[in-house]
Amino acid sequence: MFNFITTRSMLLIFSFLSLSLGGMVACVATNDTTPNNPCSVNANPCNPCATKNPCAAKNPCASSSKVITRPAGTKLMAGDQAELLAEGKKMWANTALSTNGMACQTCHQQGKAAFGASFAEPYPHTVGMVKGKFGLEQVELDEMVQFCILEPMAGKALAWDSKELAALTAYTQKLQNEFK
Repeated sequence: MFNFITTRSMLLIFSFLSLSLGGMVACVATNDTTPNNPCSVNANPCNPCATKNPCAAKNPCASSSKVITRPAGTKLMAGDQAELLAEGKKMWANTALSTNGMACQTCHQQGKAAFGASFAEPYPHTVGMVKGKFGLEQVELDEMVQFCILEPMAGKALAWDSKELAALTAYTQKLQNEFK
């Protein structure tokens, strides 16, 4: 039988969890046709990668464009390309970069269907979700990597001169070259 007090308690708990997790709880409750990919454009209104994400719109912890904009004069760490690619490939699948269990490959599974058509364009270029979130007209590839770590993955930005950012950017560049 319907119990108003129990139902009300459950709604309060769900609301608290939803706010605490930046809307991700609401995403789990959708009828997404590809449940292993929360960034699917198919039937997921809470797509964390979408230009207009209704679940992220009220996120009080959202980051600012300053965090993903490379500081003037900063360059990626240089290193052995093979070593950077190997490290970047490991990081691509590493959920430790996030606070919500996502990895780069959560949204960008290997294959051409994992990226938008603009991924083939040389960086810097316009990326809809970055423009929608921060109003930035163009981003460099390392800035895009930072964006994905901060926004869909809800992680912490990597140091601009770190081996980790250089590795993940190098691996993403490799995937971009293969995408073309």
